[in-house]
Amino acid sequence: MPSGARLGALLASSLVVQAVVFLARPASTYAAIAVDVPAAALGAIGAAFAVAPLLLAVPLGSVADRIGEGALQLVGGLVLVGACLVLVLAPAGPATLVGGNALLGAGQLACVIGQQTHVAHQFEASRLDAAFGYYTFAASLGQALGPLLIAAVGGTALAPDTDRILVVAALLALPLVLLAPVLGLRRRPRRTDGADGGGGLRGLLRLPGLTRALTTSAVVIAAIDLTLVYLPALGAERGLGAGTVGAMLTVRAVFSMLSRVGLGRLTGRFGRGPVLLTSIVASAGGLALLAVPLPVPVMFVVLAVVGLGLGVGQPLTMSWLTRRAPAEQRAQAVTLRLAGNRVGQVVVPSVLGAAAVGGASVALLAVALLLAAMLPVLRGQDLD
Repeated sequence: MPSGARLGALLASSLVVQAVVFLARPASTYAAIAVDVPAAALGAIGAAFAVAPLLLAVPLGSVADRIGEGALQLVGGLVLVGACLVLVLAPAGPATLVGGNALLGAGQLACVIGQQTHVAHQFEASRLDAAFGYYTFAASLGQALGPLLIAAVGGTALAPDTDRILVVAALLALPLVLLAPVLGLRRRPRRTDGADGGGGLRGLLRLPGLTRALTTSAVVIAAIDLTLVYLPALGAERGLGAGTVGAMLTVRAVFSMLSRVGLGRLTGRFGRGPVLLTSIVASAGGLALLAVPLPVPVMFVVLAVVGLGLGVGQPLTMSWLTRRAPAEQRAQAVTLRLAGNRVGQVVVPSVLGAAAVGGASVALLAVALLLAAMLPVLRGQDLD
């Protein structure tokens, strides 16, 4: 169990890194619009943020296992500061925006690997669910605070002052550098007994239950993304205003956050496996119900249930993977999960794209069926 200072530093770091990214990424989009970047290039700018982590995830996992999680966050914090300054100081244009977003993605990845590896090493097994629950709660809070800062710093104008926003983002990233020593900068001792955790990444993937944990994590993350995409489309199909849809998305996000606060007590009482299975059933059932025309108040209730279900999946797959991986390979397990999530965010929407032809209701039903397909995968697994 880490000290109070380390726990505080971990939660603060989790909040800050997400707030920085959710502040800087929209600002870079506004900056692209200001210099008349073509709409087609906006996709490349967004992809740069995702592609860099996908390429770097596995190598950074090995680095984290060697140098320690605090040192990796130190590097990640410096990269985030540098990314914001590049976007401010370099000549405006597509190349700057692509490079700056790639650096944002790399910096966020390094910080997140460091933070999640810190949880994996510092908390005993019985406390992992609670620890990852609080960690992801702090991350969700940062994701909510970042966009709020856009209005606070950039004003309410149609074209906000992006340079000011990005400078604030750079300053906001500085605490990540200052908090890194609290997480610990010591190198992790290398194994000298010839054990390597079972053969590197291949050995990890052969561990019982690990590929199932990776698959479940990727599907849950993809379901969250697809809900964000198709719920506004569903609202448009049913004549719901943007304010109503926004409130629905907020309800989903808030209940996802709330589900993580008492997660440790919940799994302590009922067990990790039953809680994860129940969360999948709840989220799949809720999304399937949304495919049916419902009164608006009922839709809010259903989305609260969906939020609770999807909110539980992320921290529980983190703790599941952590318990499966050898201590000296936990950072690699963390990065495998992150890389798998990125692949899922690309592959799953592509596979389900055909369902969207039938409208948002059919697409959400397809997402529900995909989640339900995880039930046989999870049944009979020893998650505890």
